[in-house]
Amino acid sequence: MKALKYIRIVLAALMLLGITALLLDTTGVLRHWLGWMPKIQLLPAILALNVAVVVAILAVTALIGRFYCAVVCPMGIFQDIFVWFHKLFFGKKRPYRYSKPANKLRYPLLVLFVLAMVVGMNSIAVLIAPYSAYARMVTGLHATGVAQWVAIITLVVIGLMSFTMGRMWCNTICPVGTLLGLISRHSLFGIKIDADKCVGCHKCEHRCKSMCIDIDGGKTVDSSRCVNCFTCIGECIQGAVTFGPKGREPKSQSVDGSRRKFVAGTVAVGAAMAVQAQDKKVDGGLAALTDKQVPLRKTPLKPFGAKSLKNFSTRCTACQLCVSQCPEKVLRPSTKLESLMQPEMNYHDGYCRMACTRCSEVCPAGAIQPVTKEEKTAISIGVAVVLKDNCIGCGTCERHCPSGAIQMVDSRPAVNEARCLGCGACEYYCPARPMTAIYVEGREVHAEI
Repeated sequence: MKALKYIRIVLAALMLLGITALLLDTTGVLRHWLGWMPKIQLLPAILALNVAVVVAILAVTALIGRFYCAVVCPMGIFQDIFVWFHKLFFGKKRPYRYSKPANKLRYPLLVLFVLAMVVGMNSIAVLIAPYSAYARMVTGLHATGVAQWVAIITLVVIGLMSFTMGRMWCNTICPVGTLLGLISRHSLFGIKIDADKCVGCHKCEHRCKSMCIDIDGGKTVDSSRCVNCFTCIGECIQGAVTFGPKGREPKSQSVDGSRRKFVAGTVAVGAAMAVQAQDKKVDGGLAALTDKQVPLRKTPLKPFGAKSLKNFSTRCTACQLCVSQCPEKVLRPSTKLESLMQPEMNYHDGYCRMACTRCSEVCPAGAIQPVTKEEKTAISIGVAVVLKDNCIGCGTCERHCPSGAIQMVDSRPAVNEARCLGCGACEYYCPARPMTAIYVEGREVHAEI
């Protein structure tokens, strides 16, 4: 029975390392072997209408409890690292103790999360989605600006909560944890305590990072919060704690006000830290260069395969996987409130090459549908717009247009909208400064050409 703990640790470590490596891989090589990992995450699977994965997760939860939170969810596994630090620093000096479940907080948060997703406020809702939060943290730590601050805030807030209160984030804030908790409450198998064998030593309770074992209150386990880490089984030398068929669980009680205030206060402090940093480019460290200004697009550009602005915004979990995989650094997280952290295309440092389809291959939520290189050349995501007053008549845009949509007429570019793909080659190569003479305006619904 004790071997369950070590099997779980090995599987969890492989999952965490695999997803982290995929998020940090800029070559795109790992997507062929590890691309399935984000696709078995619950929220992306729901948004991608991946029925098989969703049914499998719910069925396993109904059978053995929240095994998903301990083995599949990278944010859950990440929290265990801070739990280990807690043990390393304090040992038995600061043990965990049973706490009442925060039902008055976690269930309303789940309802608000679902409502936000339904009405299209995905960019706000997914800030607390576990896989998306972990992915943004990993990819954002080596980024700049808002993305980096969001990553730092996520690391500090969740790290602090995990170090001091174990899996409190999973059992209070996380909507996936709350949803699976509703199912695992009635799971067929779970952790149970034999009252006849238990001597009341509290060892299992003091090591329970979910703080869901109540020895003094009847030697019970709150299955809605237990994440099947199996640590308690190894702690009990009497063999009173086991994993197997379980009986009916007692009703949960509400959390005390001080813990709820701590959670709300921590999140509020973290949110207040968000600022955007900007770097100033210089030539040889001597003179400041006039940088290219990002055009103010009326309709944001979304990747080939997104189909439409609505499809992308309602399915994207802002996990930043496509951002990390983009070799041209065209995809960047949005800083707008209505689409916060959801990727947008920016042609400041490159353009979308027709031979690249990485983002459509790795998206786990269906926000970017798979497209082939051939299909990509027949999709228009935007239309080039000419600012004649800025044009210097060099013809660079015409030479670099891959679809031949631009022709020079009287030393000025003329755009054939029926052939324009919106790839951004013209905007990227245009030498005019500070504002380019040509830029791409996005389409709300992508067109076939």
